Amino acid sequence: MNLLERIRKFLNWEIAPKPDPKLLPEVYPYFKAFRLPLILTVFVMLIGTIGYVLIDGFSVMDAIYQTAITFTTVGFGEIAPISEAGRIFTINLIIAGFAVFSLALGILVSEINKGYILDALKERRMLYKIARLKKHFVVCYHNDYAIEVTKQLRINHIPFVVIDPREEIHKWAQEYKYPEYLQAEPHAELAMLKAHLSSAKGLITLSDNIADNIALIASVRLFEKEHDLPRPYNVISAAENISDVEKLKKLGADTVVSPTKLTAQRVSVMAARPDMENLLEEFLYKSDNPLDMQEIEVPKYSWAVLKKLKETHIRQITNTSVVGIRKKDGKFISMPKGDTLVTSESKLLVIGTQEGIKMTKDLLKKRVKPKEFKFV
Repeated sequence: MNLLERIRKFLNWEIAPKPDPKLLPEVYPYFKAFRLPLILTVFVMLIGTIGYVLIDGFSVMDAIYQTAITFTTVGFGEIAPISEAGRIFTINLIIAGFAVFSLALGILVSEINKGYILDALKERRMLYKIARLKKHFVVCYHNDYAIEVTKQLRINHIPFVVIDPREEIHKWAQEYKYPEYLQAEPHAELAMLKAHLSSAKGLITLSDNIADNIALIASVRLFEKEHDLPRPYNVISAAENISDVEKLKKLGADTVVSPTKLTAQRVSVMAARPDMENLLEEFLYKSDNPLDMQEIEVPKYSWAVLKKLKETHIRQITNTSVVGIRKKDGKFISMPKGDTLVTSESKLLVIGTQEGIKMTKDLLKKRVKPKEFKFV
């Protein structure tokens, strides 16, 4: 370990993550068009230097300097007397320099107008930003659903990357404030690598075309196995009918949302119990509501494992309520009684303030019985 690394470790400095160089778009091929002006520049400089040495007996350094100021037409004048033949040579050198400069300028304007260089530089800059993301969501395909989802992710300060293969994604990204985005086919492995999927929390695919969602879910699960990632991704998708919902779940989607079913459920609630609908709207969808509801997993090592729910004293300590328990086998117990056992890797559905839910998470992660029990 060198001195710089020791200092960095001592000061706890972290180096900003960088994308794999293989993922970065190549910029150098776009500069191939400038090879001809560069070769001509070197050739003219060489001819000029040889000419001044042979015609007027300049030293090599003086000849290079005189050629440079003549070729670039800076107007410094002659550094030493030049003969008539030398002046004719100088005139031709100036014309050659102007021709090479015009050619280079024309190529520069042409390449900038094509936009390839600027696009490559923008993508490189974007990939460096994406490489710094952790626990983000990859949102695939821009549509009305994606607009609303990204709006909520932004409100809740959850990072995300939007991927869409259409060229309009650049315009949409500015219009709908996508901080990170990629123009690529979402199901391609290269797109997943560029989106830094290995550090992502999950993937959301809400395409109107069910085939796109199927291809993407299969590709993500395959990507997960091929790269031997330590944890599965939370894959969220959408489907119009119930048969498609089951199909996507069998393919590997964790959650499948059916807009048709959700609309029908909400309309029926509004018709039967309008007050309850207003309450749910206020509780679930308002970002400034102090109340929250989350599922909290009980780790294997938690002190609360095999304790009765009333023995955990979660409500007294954190001022939250456990309204449901999902067992490891998927069985759900609603409104559990105090005698219900808390088992390993079960999930507690907790309702309370965000601060109280955070305290509950910290409480369940402890290995030994917390000191707070002395005061309960």
